[in-house]
Amino acid sequence: MKLIPIALYSLYSYHYTGKFKALSSEWQHNKTSLKDYELIIMTEGELYLRYDGNNYTVKKGEYLLLPPSENGFREGFKKAYCSFYWMHFVTDHSSKVPYEISPGNPKIKEIDTSKYGFIPQSGAIASPERILVMMKQLQDMVKNNYPTVSLNAMVTSIMMELYGEIIVGAPAASDPAAKKQIYLDIIDYIQTNISKNIKISDIADEFGYNPKYLSHLFVEIRNIPLKQFIISQKMDAANFMLADNDKTVSQIASDLGFSDVHNFARAYKKYTGLTPSEYRNAFAKRMLFHV
Repeated sequence: MKLIPIALYSLYSYHYTGKFKALSSEWQHNKTSLKDYELIIMTEGELYLRYDGNNYTVKKGEYLLLPPSENGFREGFKKAYCSFYWMHFVTDHSSKVPYEISPGNPKIKEIDTSKYGFIPQSGAIASPERILVMMKQLQDMVKNNYPTVSLNAMVTSIMMELYGEIIVGAPAASDPAAKKQIYLDIIDYIQTNISKNIKISDIADEFGYNPKYLSHLFVEIRNIPLKQFIISQKMDAANFMLADNDKTVSQIASDLGFSDVHNFARAYKKYTGLTPSEYRNAFAKRMLFHV
């Protein structure tokens, strides 16, 4: 997997953005060149994309970051139904720094890590809803004719959120392998069971560990209590649902495992400072593309 060097202290420049939704399982990406960066965040199905001779399969909850290429083309290599958010942008990039580099390339040591960070070209995101909501907000800003400087700032925030998600979500290299695996398994369990009323005791029973041990392990690796992480995941999912679809608040509460809409509304306002309706009304526009 190649790494994409990204500037850490530059303002990124917005080009365009949108949400794509295929009309059937017979859709396949057409052949087009790419002269800027493109970030894709999957929300449904699978995307099969070939770029610069490499094939990428991107699934729900995963991202794909494509750098500019003078001669490369991106095109689909397999038909499938999918839906994803996307945005195009550019940033200041030193001619001495490659657009992409392999982890084992000796030249990676020549890149100034005080100015550049590294993002794997594709991968899973622990909390994709956070970035999806930000991309939805970017679309709303475009539709409301926000000034270019505001759009550039939002694109920069989205890229730094992705970078932060990857850095924070990765267990430290010093953590024993067994602890890393338990941590990753917990995140997978929460994401898979987000529609249920998840309790720490449920997770402990699933993996055969003491609840206190799991809570301590999660704080040790992620620096956040496990119970708080579960709530944050549900609220991030709620933000995405409120911004992305027309389900009622009651339906969303049910989809996230709350016993009733009132408990959900209280938890949501405590976490965000807004009611679910206030949040939904704040970002009501999106740019949807069907092909």
